[in-house]
Amino acid sequence: MTSITFTIPDEIKDKMKSFSWINWSELVRRAILLYLIEKTNSSEEKELARWSVELGRKAKKGRFKRLLVELPPEKRKEIFGK
Repeated sequence: MTSITFTIPDEIKDKMKSFSWINWSELVRRAILLYLIEKTNSSEEKELARWSVELGRKAKKGRFKRLLVELPPEKRKEIFGK
């Protein structure tokens, strides 16, 4: 597991001391995880994923058409039976 260090204001640190039973590392770990889950499930993230998949499909379709044009007629008949 990786360690990270961050700074907080002294006032917050003083307030945290009054909750000595709390495992602050675990609390921050969970907060980060929840934040990441929320962000990856956001509508923006879903739209980006949909857009990238669609872009990939269009690129493949275009490449396939170019390959068909480059294919010799006899090979095209062999593959597609036409």
